[in-house]
Amino acid sequence: MRFDVLIIGTGLAGLTAALHLAGSKRVGLVTKKTLLDGASSWAQGGIAAVLSQEDSLESHIRDTLVAGAGLCDEAVTRYMVAHGREAIEWLIDQGVPFTRDAENGVGYHLTREGGHSVRRVIHAADATGRAVQTTLEAKVREHPHITLLERHIAIDLITGAKLGLPGNRCYGAYVLDCERGEVRTIGADFVILATGGAGKVYLYTTNPDTATGDGIAMAWRAGCRVANMEFIQFHPTCLYHPHAKSFLISEAVRGEGGVLRLPDGTRFMPWHDERAELAPRDIVARAIDFEMKKRGLDCVYLDISHKPPAFLKSHFPTIYARCKELGIDITREPIPVVPAAHYTCGGVMADVAGRTDLPGLYAIGETAHTGLHGANRLASNSLLECLVMGRAAAADILRHGTQPRVTLPPWDESRVTDADEEIVISHNWDELRRFMWDYVGIVRTDKRLERAQHRIRLLTEEIDEYYAHFRVSSDLLELRNLVLTAALIVKSASLRRESRGLHFSRDYPEALPTASNTVLVPDAPKRPLQRLA
Repeated sequence: MRFDVLIIGTGLAGLTAALHLAGSKRVGLVTKKTLLDGASSWAQGGIAAVLSQEDSLESHIRDTLVAGAGLCDEAVTRYMVAHGREAIEWLIDQGVPFTRDAENGVGYHLTREGGHSVRRVIHAADATGRAVQTTLEAKVREHPHITLLERHIAIDLITGAKLGLPGNRCYGAYVLDCERGEVRTIGADFVILATGGAGKVYLYTTNPDTATGDGIAMAWRAGCRVANMEFIQFHPTCLYHPHAKSFLISEAVRGEGGVLRLPDGTRFMPWHDERAELAPRDIVARAIDFEMKKRGLDCVYLDISHKPPAFLKSHFPTIYARCKELGIDITREPIPVVPAAHYTCGGVMADVAGRTDLPGLYAIGETAHTGLHGANRLASNSLLECLVMGRAAAADILRHGTQPRVTLPPWDESRVTDADEEIVISHNWDELRRFMWDYVGIVRTDKRLERAQHRIRLLTEEIDEYYAHFRVSSDLLELRNLVLTAALIVKSASLRRESRGLHFSRDYPEALPTASNTVLVPDAPKRPLQRLA
């Protein structure tokens, strides 16, 4: 198969890029499950942008820089924020049904979340991601220039280095058709990685099962640098219930007056930060973690029952309904919550057009590290980045003509057999997620990181041997990517000898006087001995 542009991932970044390209390019769109199964669909809170007269670009930039704890790239931040309004206007033109409120002068209700100095988060009730994705999905499915490959998972990028060609470049990717069990060779002038983050490397996460660090791992294997992988954002409030898998309680609940309490009803956030519940996520998550460990608690409680029932049902219908299903009436009682891995602030190094170290390869959205998020992401800046970067990458690609094409060899399965014990994969997956949670979680130490590194080395050896001898499966590919991503997280955390933003070390509790990024550089990609990918 061949396309002008191959996009791997169908969250907001991928769909935005596809729709901006499809007017003049043939686009192939690869997604592991279906269009709505990524993390973008799960986003509840909204999209941060300067839309009201009470707000300003400088205010949004300042809030982002403060949250980023000295590591935001100010020029990149200014670029993203400056393009926020046009990104929102584009979504409105597509038909996204944002919640309306004529009283504030912009026609839409704006909420406030932790770290924001004013109300600037536009939303569709408490299911913004689903509203946006559903709207764009309809556009993508009906577009004649977009070929959608659902239930396909990318294995690896095809590069000049792997083909033995002079001058390294990305020429496409090998992709597994999960339903047929066949590997497709897909050529493209340009490839965009929009695969999201790596939340599933942790035992508790707000992310969907698809968040396995695929784009980060593929780019690393192809020779691209990654940066700031130690900065994993833990969302403070994930619903704590045996039957609630990865259900997020939006930041907006605290933005609209929700308070965090101990089991006896005592409010504790004012003890930890003068901004209380509206402090940035890393501070709130660490405060909850501290109180839970200090008191031996399974969870804490988020209470917004003091608000009128009609207000809660209209502003948080998804949260209200899901909690009600589980026997929790948020209009009468608090919500049990725990922190959970939420967002990968680091990623593949990319500029404001999404360009990576490898010509022909772009990275956008959570997969990429642009410098916007720094050491901690400001709430609701993630969907903003997806929109702005999706559009910017498309614009950059449209400035280039057709690229030199080469004949791509098919995937080689002549030396592998069917796996004999699939149970090895599930056991390794479980072990990885548990020790990452225990050793590389909200609070870290050198000893914990050393233990994680040791276990990762053992898992890597086992998985590499498995990969070399057996036919690939989606579970094997995801585990392979997760273990590599975990190694990058631990390596980055080991190199940072301070506490900053989302990275907190008991061994180095103070911040260094100068903030610097953690940049990891891979060895030069070599031709594999058995498989081209």
